[in-house]
Amino acid sequence: MTSKIKNEKISVREMQFADLEKVVVLEHDVFPDPWSYNSFKEQVEDDGWGGFVAETEREIIGYACYYIAASESHLTNIAVAEEFRRKSVAKLLLDNIFNIVQEFRCEFLLLEVRPSNKEAIAFYEKYDFKLLYQRPRYYHNPLEDALVMVHYFDYNREE
Repeated sequence: MTSKIKNEKISVREMQFADLEKVVVLEHDVFPDPWSYNSFKEQVEDDGWGGFVAETEREIIGYACYYIAASESHLTNIAVAEEFRRKSVAKLLLDNIFNIVQEFRCEFLLLEVRPSNKEAIAFYEKYDFKLLYQRPRYYHNPLEDALVMVHYFDYNREE
């Protein structure tokens, strides 16, 4: 899947092991409590895990990771470099995740988000994610609860 943003072609492809160092740099730029290189490495080595990167001709500008187990799926991370936010990069990444989890006929896609991350919550709500429950003291640095949100897939309705 590709898109164009201000004369830059944006493409989305599956994340490769070789991308991890750049993904971790972006992770540290975006999140106050970032995953480590080893956390990403463990996910890459897990059979149920997958990920996508969004890139220009010159750099990785975003990524999204997911996990699938049986009929359940989990959006584990999604991040976009600050200068590329509000330019549909996160939408491209999430659309790819939706396609994968629907191929596996997952019943739902779960995610956690900080209550203070109003921009992300608004983005997820646009994609019909609903609040499922609140998980106390989930995030550190700073300590904060997590909102667990869910998007249900309805395979019975006619398209």
